[in-house]
Amino acid sequence: MNLKVIDETLMGYKDVSKTFPYGDDISVYKAGDILFALVQNTTDPLRVSLRCDEQLAKLLREKYETVLPGQKLNQKKWNTIILSGQLSDDEIFDLIRHSYNLATNS
Repeated sequence: MNLKVIDETLMGYKDVSKTFPYGDDISVYKAGDILFALVQNTTDPLRVSLRCDEQLAKLLREKYETVLPGQKLNQKKWNTIILSGQLSDDEIFDLIRHSYNLATNS
């Protein structure tokens, strides 16, 4: 999973905007006015922070060592995922969709 695929996936949802309020190193994605993803562009492997249901967030952290509490975010409702290959691409896509749905109440 690379930055281009992540960016295209995130931008593929309805009414999504991308900004860089924290500098060029972090892409911030919003659905309307609601933040739903942050991507640390310069890390290797890439790191993506996503909204998550609190119970699911806890389960994912227990199951995967590459799923961490959201860095500098509400750690109960956000996960930071290190894209090292431990989670499959499909799992990442599902978590992106989950985050978008939480942000848009879909």
